Amino acid sequence: MQTSEDNLTTVLIIGTLVVVLLITFLFLFVIIYQRRMIKNQEERRNLQIDKQNDLLRAILETQESERKRLAEDLHDSVGQVLSAIKLNLHRLDKTCAADEQAVPLLSNTRKLIDECIVEIRSIIQNVRPPLLTDFGLVEALNDLCIKIQRNTGIEVNFKHETEQKRFSAEIEVTLYRIVQELFGNSIKHAHASFIGLNLTVKNNQLLLTYRDDGAGFNLQEIKNGSGLKNMQSRTDFIKGKIELITNPGQGMQAEIKVNLVA
Repeated sequence: MQTSEDNLTTVLIIGTLVVVLLITFLFLFVIIYQRRMIKNQEERRNLQIDKQNDLLRAILETQESERKRLAEDLHDSVGQVLSAIKLNLHRLDKTCAADEQAVPLLSNTRKLIDECIVEIRSIIQNVRPPLLTDFGLVEALNDLCIKIQRNTGIEVNFKHETEQKRFSAEIEVTLYRIVQELFGNSIKHAHASFIGLNLTVKNNQLLLTYRDDGAGFNLQEIKNGSGLKNMQSRTDFIKGKIELITNPGQGMQAEIKVNLVA
């Protein structure tokens, strides 16, 4: 009788152990399966992000390439044609010196050509600023601020605290384009009278702060606007972060942070 009870106890113990092992195995299997699923999801998400970054990179590179081509075409084609026209007008001055009606017309035409040449040069510099390519972001932004103040009458204050003269080409071009976008908003829509731009580098982090005293806007109402999307996409491209703070009647502030060391 005792032997039967011992056998039953042994069977129960073995059965219990088997059940515990099965539950443990099932539990481990579920954990491993979930981890693999999470890993696969992360890999797919990273792949999508990589594809998006590659697409964004291709788009921005195409845009810059088109800007460069446009600047070269304006300089080589339109600029040379205008210069040739100006030269011909100088020659006509000599042949028409005695014609009282032709002289003022030629003088007025020459002024228009001069204005057109200046405008073409300004467009070329905005499309492909040589200072940005040759001397870097700080010099290019300083020159841009001077031009904005001179051409619009808006007070522009640019300060920079960095010993680093150059950054990567991607960072320099991207931040320059974003600042151009912000200037355009302050001039065309916000009707600002003051703009402040600060650029600092500390602990391998670049911080660019832009603010104006313009009309401001409701961020929630235009968060899907093309201008904001464009700035966000450009910031994502250089793995930075952008934050906009604005309210109607309270101006606007934009803060962009970029880690210079990956």
